[in-house]
Parts: sequence; C-alpha cells; structure tokens
Amino acid sequence: MDKVTPAEFARQVRQETAKVTWPTRKETITTTIMVFVMAIVLAIVFFGIDKVLAWGVKALLGFGG
Repeated sequence: MDKVTPAEFARQVRQETAKVTWPTRKETITTTIMVFVMAIVLAIVFFGIDKVLAWGVKALLGFGG
C-alpha cells in the first residue's frame, strides 16, 4: 500500500466531500423531528410494557401490596 502525504490526503478528502449529497435544511429538520417523535412514542410504549409486566409479577408473586 502506498504512503500518502498529508497534503495529498487533504486533497482526496476535499474531493470526496464534494461528491456527498448533503441534506437540505428542511430534510434535516424533518428528520430530527421524526427522531424525537419516535423516541417519545417508544418511551411511552416501553413504559406501558414495564407497568404491565410489573403488575403481572406483583399479581403472580403477591409482592408490593
């Protein structure tokens, strides 16, 4: 494998980043909002599952009054 000088490496990096299709501001905002919405929805779902399982364990074992 050939050694690459730091200057050549920087040039290659600039060439590669020029090829990247960067998302628009609207796409970035939409994606960010969707991530937050999904995190909240999953938190609620897992909270519900945890409560149901806790209730089942208490009912089965008679713990927790």
